[in-house]
Amino acid sequence: MIVVMKSGTPEAEVNRLGSEFEELGLTPEKIVGAHKVVIGLVGDTASFDIARVQELSPWIEDVLRVEKPYKRVSLEYRHGEYSDVVVPTPNGDVIFGPNHPVVVVAGPCSVENEAMIVETALRVKAAGAKFLRGGAYKPRTSPYAFQGHGESALHLLAAAREASGLGIITEVMDTADVEKIAEVADVLQIGARNMQNFALLKKVGAQDKPVLLKRGMAATIDDWLMAAEYVLSEGNANVILCERGIRTFDSKYTRNILDLSVVPVLRSLTHLPMMIDPSHGTGVSDFVLSMAKAAIAVGTDSLMIEVHPNPAKALSDGPQSLTPDAFDHVMKELAKVEKLTDRAQPALAIA
Repeated sequence: MIVVMKSGTPEAEVNRLGSEFEELGLTPEKIVGAHKVVIGLVGDTASFDIARVQELSPWIEDVLRVEKPYKRVSLEYRHGEYSDVVVPTPNGDVIFGPNHPVVVVAGPCSVENEAMIVETALRVKAAGAKFLRGGAYKPRTSPYAFQGHGESALHLLAAAREASGLGIITEVMDTADVEKIAEVADVLQIGARNMQNFALLKKVGAQDKPVLLKRGMAATIDDWLMAAEYVLSEGNANVILCERGIRTFDSKYTRNILDLSVVPVLRSLTHLPMMIDPSHGTGVSDFVLSMAKAAIAVGTDSLMIEVHPNPAKALSDGPQSLTPDAFDHVMKELAKVEKLTDRAQPALAIA
């Protein structure tokens, strides 16, 4: 249930109502929008009569029930206003959201050594990326495949952050690793294989770093949004949803099926910002530019693109990785596409 307050409602009245709702056994959450304040009520509101709630204050404009099974994640919960996720980085705040430039996240699948990750960070920054992605811990289908260097790779990511000023996004796979990864990462990634690891979702929800939640390879949109609800229910509202392709009956030509229809669908269902990963979505480096262009055209808030100095020798996901030179070209092409949309223009250098 949400309680929409009239414009100009005194803060003291909002606080008084919050205390009254707490006495009724509910958890009130104040949501400050561009024009109005909304109080979200979490708890058993099924027996609450809307008219009775309306009578609690003359400053209440409307009382609405949130019909979706996911409450905090739903667009209704914010009364139709989209939320931004603001991430502090050494180069300043970066904002993920529909009213801001498309944020590009780039880097290798796995952190291999210091020279490689620092070189990649400097190259993707020069091309216009705002974040470096790189795996310290890697979930792999085969137990014999490279699993990442683990904790030592976190120190390498920290070195790349120091050298480039980029924000860091890296994956967390285990509840035991959340704190030490959060010391280095600016955004914690929950990978596709852990999308429904509910203990892990609760753990990252209880800390304050933003969370990038990738869609599971066989997850429905409702599954995905309910997973995000786990994070928000623990108090962390800074979640970015990442589409990275799903498994279907046809996997002969691409690694996955990149579902770009999720952009308009999610925009109608949730206030959370979204990201598209065309690298995992296709698994083929030659297809990344086309799908990245399409993602911007349909309105994504951000992109994740794999970049490696030498994809042929990458320890993981080489076939879908771009060289730094290819990434330079991709960024210039994406800037042209973004100019054709209604979004704010990104700060990309076009030679």
